[in-house]
Amino acid sequence: MAIIDVVKCEMGTTELISKFPSDNLRYGTQLVVYPGQTAFFVKGGQIYDEFQSGTYTLKSSNIPLLSRVIALPFGGETPFKAEVWFVNQVAILDSKWGTGIPLQIEDPKYEVIVPVRSYGQYGFRIENPRQFLKSLIGNMTSFSVEKLNQYFKGKIMSQLTNIISDKLTQDNISVLNINSHLSDISEYCKTRIDESFKRYGITAQEFDVISISVKEDDPSFQKLKEAKDLSAKIKIAGRDIYQMDRSFNVLDTAAGNESAAGGIMNAGLGLGLGMNMGGQMANGVGANFNINPSSPIATPPPLQQVVQYFLAINGQSQGPFDMNTVVSLISNRNISMETLVWKQGMANWDKIQNLQEFAMFFNCPPPLPNI
Repeated sequence: MAIIDVVKCEMGTTELISKFPSDNLRYGTQLVVYPGQTAFFVKGGQIYDEFQSGTYTLKSSNIPLLSRVIALPFGGETPFKAEVWFVNQVAILDSKWGTGIPLQIEDPKYEVIVPVRSYGQYGFRIENPRQFLKSLIGNMTSFSVEKLNQYFKGKIMSQLTNIISDKLTQDNISVLNINSHLSDISEYCKTRIDESFKRYGITAQEFDVISISVKEDDPSFQKLKEAKDLSAKIKIAGRDIYQMDRSFNVLDTAAGNESAAGGIMNAGLGLGLGMNMGGQMANGVGANFNINPSSPIATPPPLQQVVQYFLAINGQSQGPFDMNTVVSLISNRNISMETLVWKQGMANWDKIQNLQEFAMFFNCPPPLPNI
């Protein structure tokens, strides 16, 4: 084999690594490294001297590491054997990625797991060519962009579910609004993906999430939309009014029950709830407007005195609370029907379920009056 006088490599944009086809070199050979490349001398599987872009005349002074493992020359033309590897460090920005199967993402707002599909593109650059050469090349004579994409596509997909879920949870973003946050999600993905790339001497230049979508007819997506609608209804109407509306729905269901035995039982329960709520509503109207059917209103009604309640929580008396606050504690299940309550005019503490104004919130009839 002839001794090589010039060593260079004109790499295309699809190549990342290329090994010079001959290892028969000599002192005095010219090494040409183009911009965006790094060249390495390799012998016996070990990486030695490194050259950045430029033109070099090989001699013992500029390959000191390699000179330690080969015989020193007795003349300028002395041949020696060593491999020369070229690494392409130009940024590759048009690599595509996409989900082959849907990612199972839990919506952090409504706690519904939804299958989503996503696609985009990413860019990378070999930042540490020595580490890249050691980590991925082995005994291959070349390494293409396509081969790297095939390798990293699996790693990206295996991490993407956790990465997107973490971002949604961190910023409390619903899957329903996810496409309005693609820029932030893309930047977060780039930071997390870059951590994996760096182990191989690669840095992520870009990571763009172009779209995240869910099939409109997917049952879990429909369930998610229903959860959002329900949440909006409670927020707009208020939790107390929503619970009253639910109670009326119970009455409607009981009235429409076609079973005889079930109809009697449900009618009794519905009657108790209806009478209880009717009494509460009548009392509220009468108290607020001081209406007396037997006599016309001649003077403005007096200001309503707010009833204050004290609750026995964790063995201690807490309060005073107004009625709305107590209802809120019931709705949020901070107190139960067994919780003791006292208000002005009561001789002793009693269970909250026994107070007429709160009985309906526990789906139990009010206590019978003392005769």
